[in-house]
Parts: sequence; C-alpha cells; structure tokens
Amino acid sequence: MLDAILWFFQNIGLAFYNFGYAITHPQLWLNWSDKEALMRFVYYGGSVEFFYVVLTAFLVLTAFGIWKNQFMWGCVRVLEGFANAVGRFFAWAGLLMVIQQIIIVFIQRIFARPDIVLGFGIPLELDISWWSEELKFYNALVVALCCTYTFVQGGHVRVDLIYSAVKFRTKKVIDMVGCLIFMMPMAVLTWMYGWYFLWRHLIVPKPSASDTLERLLLKSRAVRWNVETIGFSPNGFNGYFLFKILLVAFAAMVFIHAIAFFYRSYLEWKEGPESENKYLDKDSLGEGEEAYEGTH
Repeated sequence: MLDAILWFFQNIGLAFYNFGYAITHPQLWLNWSDKEALMRFVYYGGSVEFFYVVLTAFLVLTAFGIWKNQFMWGCVRVLEGFANAVGRFFAWAGLLMVIQQIIIVFIQRIFARPDIVLGFGIPLELDISWWSEELKFYNALVVALCCTYTFVQGGHVRVDLIYSAVKFRTKKVIDMVGCLIFMMPMAVLTWMYGWYFLWRHLIVPKPSASDTLERLLLKSRAVRWNVETIGFSPNGFNGYFLFKILLVAFAAMVFIHAIAFFYRSYLEWKEGPESENKYLDKDSLGEGEEAYEGTH
C-alpha cells in the first residue's frame, strides 16, 4: 500500500518534468518524418506518463480554482463554450445527412443512375453505395461531437430515482461524485481502447497497448503508413479510419466536459441555489417555447 502511494506521488511529481520536456522538445514526438518520433507520439498518447500529466493539470487547476472561484467560473465558461461551439457546428451534419439521403433516393429511383458525379473538369465520380454508406459518417459526427453539447443544453435523458427528491446541495454532491467515478473513468477507458484501435488502422507494424517505448522504437525501423481504406462493400465508403478518430475525439470531449461539469457542480454547491445555471449558454427556441427547451 505504501509503495502504491509513493508511486502515485512520484508520478505526480514527474508529470511537471515530463510536460516541460515535451513542450521544449517537440521535434521528438511531432516530427512525423522521423519514424521514431511517430512511435513516441503513439506510445505517449496512451501512456501512464500522459495520464499523470492530464491528472496533475486537473489537480493544479482545481486547487487554484478553489482558491479563486472566479478563475474556476472562467474555466467553466471556456470549456462549456468549446462544447457548444463544436456541437453547434457539427449538428449541421444531420441536415447534410437528410439532404444527401433525398438526393440518393432521387438518383436511384427517378434517374436510375448507379453513381453520383460532382465537380467540373476532373469530376468526382463515386458509386451510389459509397454515398449511402457515407451517411453513417454524418451520424457518427453528430453522436461523437455533439454529445457534450447536448449535455450542456440539458438534452440527455436522466434516469431519476432519488435525484429530484433531494436538496439542492445534495444534488450537486451527486453530480460531483458522478463526474469523478463515472464520466472521467469512462472517458479514460474509451481513450485507452480507442487510441490503439486508431493507430492499428493507420500504421504497420501494428502497435499494442502492452508495447513498451523501447519495443515501439524497435518497430519504428519498419514502420510505414497503412491507412485503412477497405469498405464493407466493393464500391462502398472507404474512410472507416475516420470513425476511429471520432472515437478518440469523443473520449477527449467527454473528459473535458467532465471537468467543466465537476467545476460547475462545485461552484453551485458552494454558492447556493442562486448560482444555478450561472453563465450557462443554452439555446432558445424563442419566446413561448420554453416548455420544449431541453427536449430537442
């Protein structure tokens, strides 16, 4: 037990050194023309070192925010603003999905064409099945990148057994505990799975979560790009590696918003009911439509 505690605080201390070394030596992990730098990036993206850098940053920001509450409110506004901006932008993918589906139906049923051609000069000509399967990507954009936006807007379904019956500050304690034991661990586990799942479909030899840095550096001698371009059908959508990128982006955004929601819950717990939804940027359907807000 003592060794585990010592190891934890040792990693917290090393996080400052690791972060400083990384930002002062970017060529060691961002210069992807160097195969060893690419493998360092792959390793550190899912490493214990990276986890403790993120954890230490969270602890430092939290400690400073507890001392200066206005700083913590600033963090909440920035992080929620990020979730809103990303979600509002990528929500338009839902409209694109509908329009493209209508075009596909017209092309297939009315014009009886097996493909869709776009552009002038050198046109983009793809089979109708490619465009049909691409609709999944639009749906993935909405699910992965609008998740935290929906959370900010209060659009997620809540299974409420005791939450509504408890006092205001008890609710905020429940929210804080939920962030720490559900949202953050889930995001970390999804990231750890998604990170190596992504890179196994981008490069060969395929990296593994169990590989040490030394082993990955040895593999770098033979590393080459091998981006997945195989579809479910011969002429179908061939950009499925993009779904792996979205999985990693989803995990990162959930973790970031878990921090924002933890901070908001703490500040509302401390300041009382009058601070509920303070600085919250919620969409509005217009005057007279208040009863429907938060359900769209």
